[in-house]
This record gives sequence, C-alpha cells and structure tokens, in this order.
Amino acid sequence: MNSMTFNEPTVVTVNFYLRSISKIDDYKMEYSVQLTFREQWLDERLKFNDFNGKIKYLTLTDAARVWMPDLFFSNEKEGHFHNIIMPNVYIRIFPYGSVLYSIRISLTLSCPMNLKLYPLDRQVCSLRMASYGWTTNDLVFLWKDGDPVQVVKNLHLPRFTLENCLKVDLLFKREFSYYLIQIYIPCCMLVIVSWVSFWLDQSAVPARVSLGVTTLLTMATQTSGINASLPPVSYTKAIDVWTGVCLTFVFGALLEFALVNYASRSDMHRENMKKQRAACEALDHGPDPGDLMEDGNTTFPMVRQCEIHMQQSRPNCCKTWLSKFPTRSKRIDVISRITFPLVFALFNLIYWSTYLFREEAEDS
Repeated sequence: MNSMTFNEPTVVTVNFYLRSISKIDDYKMEYSVQLTFREQWLDERLKFNDFNGKIKYLTLTDAARVWMPDLFFSNEKEGHFHNIIMPNVYIRIFPYGSVLYSIRISLTLSCPMNLKLYPLDRQVCSLRMASYGWTTNDLVFLWKDGDPVQVVKNLHLPRFTLENCLKVDLLFKREFSYYLIQIYIPCCMLVIVSWVSFWLDQSAVPARVSLGVTTLLTMATQTSGINASLPPVSYTKAIDVWTGVCLTFVFGALLEFALVNYASRSDMHRENMKKQRAACEALDHGPDPGDLMEDGNTTFPMVRQCEIHMQQSRPNCCKTWLSKFPTRSKRIDVISRITFPLVFALFNLIYWSTYLFREEAEDS
C-alpha cells in the first residue's frame, strides 16, 4: 500500500540548488550540471511521537524503506549519483509525516540550440521533470514557495554567462570577447593583409601571387576550423556570413591582381602602339619628293597607314586625379586601395547593426 490510494493526488514540492555547470557543448547540443535536488511530500502513515519536541526528525539512507515519487528528467542523456565518501543522499521524516528527500546528482541534459546569431546568441537550456508512471490525478509536482531554484554565487562558465532562470529554463548568453579575439580580429587582419598587394609594384608578380594565395588559404583554414567546432545545421549562422564575406574580400584581392596583370600587358601593347604612332607622326609633317607619285600631270602623296585620332573631353576632378597615373593597371590598384576598405567598412556597419539589433529584439 502506498500514498497513491487516497482520492486526492499527492503533492510533491520540488526545489534544487545548482552547484555548477561544467560544460555547454555546442556541437552535441548538450550541457552538464551538478545540483542538489530536493523533494518534499506528506505521508500520514509515517507520523510518529516526537516526545514533546525532543525528536526533530528521523534520518534514513535507504530509499526503499519508504514510498518515493517516481520523478525523472525527461531530457537527460546521462546521469549519476555521488558516493564519495558516503552516498550523498538523505531522507528525513518529520513527526507530522512530512518526508524530505535530498540527493546530489550530476546530469548531462540535451539542449536544442538555435545558432542563427552565433556567436552573438543567447541559448535557453531546459531542465524538464516528470513522473514516469503516475498521472496528475495521482501525483502533482509543484515548485516550493520562495526561491525554488538557487544558483551558486561564484558560478563561472568559460564561454557563457548565466543570465536568468526562467522556471527551469536556464538562459545562457554567449561570452563574445572570446570570439572577438579568436575569430573576428584575426579575420579582419587577414583581409587587411590581403590589401597590401595593392601597394606592391605591378611587376612584383611572385610577391603579389604568394601574398594572395597565402591569405586565401589561411582564411579558408580559419573558416573550416570554425565550422568543425559546430554542428552541421541547414540555416546560415552569423559567423557564416562574417567568414564568407571575409573570404570573398581575400579572393577579390587575388582576382584584382589578375586584372592588374592583364591590364599591365595591355598597357605595354598600347605603349608600343604609341611609339609606332609617334614614328608615323614624325614622318607626317609634309610630303617628301620621294613620296610623290606621278599620274600624268597629277602628283599626290602616298597614302600612309598611321592615323591619329584626338578626342577632347570635359574636365572632371576624378579624371584629373586619375590622369596622374598614366597606366590602367596603376589606376586599378589606386581605385582598389580606396574601394576595398570602404566596402569592408560598410559591410561591418551593416553586419553589426543587423545582428546586434536583432539580438536585442529577440531578448525583448
């Protein structure tokens, strides 16, 4: 016979003390906690005489001697009790039949995460409890009145901050400083290093090619290392946008050199054509007697194969500034020195504005 034979359901009050959170695993989407878990209920069959207050309570260590609620953690993956030096469990029975059960346990619990804002995200990890065999008609679990969830004061997590406890939902905010130092700043440095190519001479082909390929490979390695520490998900994360754009900028710097190299060869060809035209122009000051051909009484100059076409344009500040650089390849480098940093700065403005404001909107 147990306490479930009464008409009214047995009410079990629950509270726990969160001792530590040892791990939050993004890849496996789980977290590990250690807590002191307590349950209290009334079993009138266990009433006893306290001899006018001389006996405060009785202590048991064998849970098989009394009826126990069949509570379990529904999102538990692994769990174990602590038995060093003695089993960390006790059962106290009070004179009026109240039973207090306390135990220290370690749990690994599943925590489905939404990583769209990673690493600017906040994650809510739940601790779900339920009865294994009884319905609410027989057994009801309620939170103990007055601070049922207590957290150790010096709780510290390497990459997260415990912001709040909502029911038994633990709200974790990811520590951004770690990712700023390990991911964002190195990626910015790689993108900036790739711009050094714009300041090198266009004839320094080995230097510019090696610089572009090295930064591209380093950026690709950085991206693969970041993705290796995260689960494969179908949606795009904030870190994917960042690394993808940075990789595009590094690749664009390499393509810019290919364009400069093509333009420099075109400039050489144009320079040769100018020399030929200059030679033709020098010969075209007036007709030479040897260039005159006679056709009866008519003389006319020999038709030449060189023609000079002059085109006048309106003065423009940009054209005037670009005219300081005589070759197209040099102009491409000069324009890239300005456009690449400006576009990257614009991307940073849009990126941080979008994800920081979205994070605040989701919190509210």
